[in-house]
Amino acid sequence: MNYLSVEGLSKFIGERVLFENISFGLEKGQKAAIVGVNGCGKSTMLNIIMAQEHADTGEVAFNNNIQVSFLSQNPSFKEGASVMDAIFDSGNKSLTLIKEYEQCLIEAEQNPEALERLTELTSQIDSANAWDIEAQVSTILGKLKIEDLQANVNDLSGGQQKRVALARTLLEEPDLIILDEPTNHLDLDSIEWLENYLKTSNLAMLLVTHDRYFLEGITNCILEIDNQTLYTYQGSYADYLEKKAEREHNLQTEVDKAKNLMRKEIEWIRRQPKARGTKAKYRVDAFQETKKTATKNLKKDSVKLLVGEKRQGKKILEVDKLTKSFGSLEVIQPFTHNFARGEKIGVVGNNGSGKSTFLNMLTGKLKPDSGVIDLGVNTAFGYYTQHELDFPKGKKVIEVVQDIAEVVTIGDGSTIGVSKFLEHFLFPPKKQYDFVEKLSGGEKRRLQLLTVLIKSPNFLILDEPTNDLDLVTLNVLEEYLQQFSGCLLIVSHDRYFMDRLVDHLFIFEKGEKIRDFAGNYSDFRLEDSRKIVETEKKEKIEKVKTTFKAKLNFNEKRELEELNKQIPKLETEKTVLVTQLNSGIEDHAELQRLSLEIETIDNLLEEKELRWLELSELE
Repeated sequence: MNYLSVEGLSKFIGERVLFENISFGLEKGQKAAIVGVNGCGKSTMLNIIMAQEHADTGEVAFNNNIQVSFLSQNPSFKEGASVMDAIFDSGNKSLTLIKEYEQCLIEAEQNPEALERLTELTSQIDSANAWDIEAQVSTILGKLKIEDLQANVNDLSGGQQKRVALARTLLEEPDLIILDEPTNHLDLDSIEWLENYLKTSNLAMLLVTHDRYFLEGITNCILEIDNQTLYTYQGSYADYLEKKAEREHNLQTEVDKAKNLMRKEIEWIRRQPKARGTKAKYRVDAFQETKKTATKNLKKDSVKLLVGEKRQGKKILEVDKLTKSFGSLEVIQPFTHNFARGEKIGVVGNNGSGKSTFLNMLTGKLKPDSGVIDLGVNTAFGYYTQHELDFPKGKKVIEVVQDIAEVVTIGDGSTIGVSKFLEHFLFPPKKQYDFVEKLSGGEKRRLQLLTVLIKSPNFLILDEPTNDLDLVTLNVLEEYLQQFSGCLLIVSHDRYFMDRLVDHLFIFEKGEKIRDFAGNYSDFRLEDSRKIVETEKKEKIEKVKTTFKAKLNFNEKRELEELNKQIPKLETEKTVLVTQLNSGIEDHAELQRLSLEIETIDNLLEEKELRWLELSELE
């Protein structure tokens, strides 16, 4: 069943073409992602589809029998609305009942009338078979960490508002869900929950995201905007990368052949008598088509991070017994660490666990309650914050950079002018004289990154650097950071980004000391999963011990013997796979395959070990 049809869509901004004559459709169950460089029109396309912007040409049509929900990049709410109002006011009858039920639960302790109304609502929810929705509401609010339903939604931070809008979008019971950067402002636990929720649902989906693990785990179709044209790739994100490389190789071959043919055709045209008007028209027409192909511009612009870095001294940064509390809330317990040259650290923890507090103390933006921060003489911080810079209104792009420096020292020690440096960050001369407020969200973040790197720091602190950056820029940034010889401290919800770059992690947990974990994010999650499995296993063992008291029969004895052979074999297979996973493989598809195999063996081992324990106890 067709859910969405887009035909001949074009969008122009002045003389600039975002995309032209684009067509595609979405079927029931299809999960598609739109990818492309910053400023190519991804968010604009979603806004046009949802009638929040106008197209210059083309039509958008939805199936009349489906419910569509949309999460925009910057959601808005009614003035004065509470969180509860923002989430539940969708017109859905069941959700309206659940909203009143939740409200009565809050008021029931102090208001007897609310208690009576609660009894009536329970009966109405029974009649409407809406308890499943109530359970879903509780799950979604819990996983997205939305707690205060009475708060004014307009008083919340941007990240909190995004989570409220996401909850509203999921609870509208859509058939087709359209999401613009849904993982921004979510912590890692929430992202993994959302990924699993969307992967296992029957929803059709269209989304824009930079999160590559998220893309790989959910999508079965990639729509790429490239040079104002849309290319469709069926399959996962890994399939898209492979097919894209093949398409570009074939296109290059086609252009090369056209150039050779064009040279021959030019010679033929020149050999014909000038006065003769009988040149074969079909050959002249064919020449024009050949010329069109031969002159295609296949050059791919990408950010060039040629920035330099100041030389580090022997002492980089030493932190001794650092603490911070807010009132009775102890956020940072005594923490000590000596940072070494070239150290690359990931910072992991739920929202509100103290990550930003820690970074602000290191950079001098916040004073610790106690402890010592000893900065090396040559250490120069570069701090990229997760909050978009508040650029002065009426300021042009080039003026923002000129306020910092007129010339820039790049990686080889030479200097270049600001304008040339901006070109390396994909701001061509014409764009450099645009007002900053006219830039797309991704372009603003790229400019923000430029203002950090232009100062040649040797200790980089990146707080959510992947938000709003396109996949091409992210790859370039990753390659630059891999070669970066200074210290690197990264806070990111992008699991792929973390896995590629960090050597170890600082784990932040509320009420606990900061833990130093040796390994990347995937290693950490694997260990975390094992701990959960071990805890569940112990609980089941206790249950088995108290439940089973009989002796083994003949078949059970044979089963126990087989399990004694199978379990060591599975453990050996798992050890081999884990060794391969940790061997430094960079192929994402291979990493995904190994992880899935390990997960399958873990599940099988758990099943067989529990059965072994059951039979052993009987024996």
